[in-house]
Amino acid sequence: MQGLWAKRKGILQIMKPKIMIETPVQLELERHGAILVKIINQCHALVTLADRIEWKRFEELFSLTFDPGNGRPGLPTRLMVGLQYLKYAYDLSDEDVLMGWTENPYWQYFCGGVYFEHKLPLDSSSMTRWRERIAEAGAEELLEETIRCGMEMKFIKPSSLKRVNVDTTVQAKNIRHPTDARLYDRARERLVKEAEKLAIPLRQNYNRVGKRALRRQSGYAKAQQFDRARRETRKLKTILGRVARDIKRKAKEPNSKMEELLALSERLLLQKREDHNKLYSIHEPQVECLAKGKPHKPYEFGCKVSVSTTARDNWVVGVMALAGNPYDGHTLHSALEQVAQLTGQKPEQATCDMGYRGHKYEGPCHVEIVNRYRKAVPGSMRYWHRRRSAIEPIIGHMKGDCRMERNRLKGVLGDKMNAMLAGCGMNFRKLLRKLSNLFLRLLLEMLYRLFPVPKSCMQTSLSPVCA
Repeated sequence: MQGLWAKRKGILQIMKPKIMIETPVQLELERHGAILVKIINQCHALVTLADRIEWKRFEELFSLTFDPGNGRPGLPTRLMVGLQYLKYAYDLSDEDVLMGWTENPYWQYFCGGVYFEHKLPLDSSSMTRWRERIAEAGAEELLEETIRCGMEMKFIKPSSLKRVNVDTTVQAKNIRHPTDARLYDRARERLVKEAEKLAIPLRQNYNRVGKRALRRQSGYAKAQQFDRARRETRKLKTILGRVARDIKRKAKEPNSKMEELLALSERLLLQKREDHNKLYSIHEPQVECLAKGKPHKPYEFGCKVSVSTTARDNWVVGVMALAGNPYDGHTLHSALEQVAQLTGQKPEQATCDMGYRGHKYEGPCHVEIVNRYRKAVPGSMRYWHRRRSAIEPIIGHMKGDCRMERNRLKGVLGDKMNAMLAGCGMNFRKLLRKLSNLFLRLLLEMLYRLFPVPKSCMQTSLSPVCA
């Protein structure tokens, strides 16, 4: 773990986080706030889950990323971890989860608060920097803690970890649909702005000309006048080449950002329609074009994500963002290794779709490929073949409810963090739902003991809840 969180340039500039110490009750009048324990329901699902999570374990692990005596103290670890859980469980942005924190006493208690606070605990940019600090290894720890809580509360049975379903999906990046004309104009715009910062005098910046050409190109394409649209696209490409060559001549000592923009511009000018590893975004150059065979969405722009769930009860036990659009079968080995690392138990059976044919996996886990055209299926495997499709709605919920539909975090690290935290949010939602149902069942059982109900009246609307 220390190797994964090795010191990097500019990342260890803050002292270790503060340790939350419960304030004595006598200071309540000085704080002018209500004690959270007195205004919340102790049987609430969030309160129960907050008491089960090992917060001190996070403090010990994440303290390795902070400097022991340099800079101001960091924000409390429990606060930052709790906000990340709540953000992805309720599909909120950094700003929205902070606003919800100021309004919800249960969220404040879950994040380690003692008194009800009326002010924002931090700026939203602090959450971004904290995610960069813990990196992928820290996100794996958050996912592992949700699995551990489920096993401790006996919602996840050890037997269910023996069989897993593995599948891949696309995590789309938050970029515009790429076209050549837009990319040429955006690259020129970025070069011109960076040249102004470096005080590089350009012969012409083409701001008005480029804007007019882009508007004409989109209008001609809409009207299906493709010859005129191609003419405007060639014009935008010519303008980008002129600006890039002008900057190369005049920039004697370009900074790293200018060098990167010039390299991207040259790559954009040289790429052709049939090329591989094309550039689809200027600010997210790592974006890939992925085709998953969907009729309504033939091409998606982002990265491939491998998802592993338990075959019986659909707990997320592995999420991994994969750069470079690898073949599904080649990702199976790393996906099963991650499941064994997070759960502490090697799966005995992995059920996959036909996209994993030719996987060449040689580990102890038995890989079962579901082929719908296969007629002779052993009776013991028919149930698990049918259960393979249960991973599809889990992926849909991760996209629709846990922020994996459109990734707004920057860079390759943002792809990995968003996918991993989406899995955390999915398990977090399942834990809350299980705890809520458990509390309701216990309450109804207590009521039935106090007020017995005749057998003739058991077929009511309350009986399915108790089942």
